[in-house]
Amino acid sequence: MAPTPAYALIATDLDGTLLRGDDTVSDRSLAALARVARAGARHLVVTGRPAPRVRPLLADLGRAGLAVCGQGAQVYDAATDRLLWSVRLDRELAETALGKIEAEVGQVYAAVDQDGVDGLTLIEPGYQMPHPTLPAVRVGRRDDLWCAPISKVLLRHATLSDDELAAVARAAVGSLATVTMSGPGTVELQPCGVTKATGLALAAERLGIAAERALAFGDMPNDIPMFEWAGRGVAMANAHPELKAVADEVTLSNEDDGIAVVLEGLFPAG
Repeated sequence: MAPTPAYALIATDLDGTLLRGDDTVSDRSLAALARVARAGARHLVVTGRPAPRVRPLLADLGRAGLAVCGQGAQVYDAATDRLLWSVRLDRELAETALGKIEAEVGQVYAAVDQDGVDGLTLIEPGYQMPHPTLPAVRVGRRDDLWCAPISKVLLRHATLSDDELAAVARAAVGSLATVTMSGPGTVELQPCGVTKATGLALAAERLGIAAERALAFGDMPNDIPMFEWAGRGVAMANAHPELKAVADEVTLSNEDDGIAVVLEGLFPAG
């Protein structure tokens, strides 16, 4: 009888982690994930991208199960193309939070991810998408961002760094929302108390897998709650220093198949 794998759940972030810079997954990473599946363990995508932006990637990966999207605000079932769980960010709270941030640092540029499996990403004048390959709809004014329920707000500033903007936003927003930084040019406001860990915990409970049997991979500070929840956290070589500081291990970069290197050691071929 084959031995039981040490980890029953492999949770991977996408951007800067499983995905290379061109938004593809390497053949070596795909092969490593196939080893995971053959061993009876599960692979779960846990990403800041909303469900509509994750759907085509799951199809490319051949995944028809669960995915944690929107920084943990959504648990998406690819098999049925529906959200099993979602939390919306109150639009009035979002506007208030933006006002408090702008009172500290001047004008910021905002975008929103709408809730739902077909929700759009809307961007106001002046906002530049950090991932130009991701689809977005430009609106005429900020008020147009609130035309439908949203899951989060994305922020950019003309001169402040991501770390500086995130620090100011956390101090200004307080308990109105959770502030995360999920990648270059990506500071976000999401429902208070919602993190990747809350979404991952819900998905893992549905799969019947305990936290100590989960192995998580990530690259940015928004992955810190996921590392704190999982039995082991592995940061990429290209990871933000804050994540490396709490990681149990640091692997190679996303461009150098860092996930595959770890999984090949844990899940032998054959």
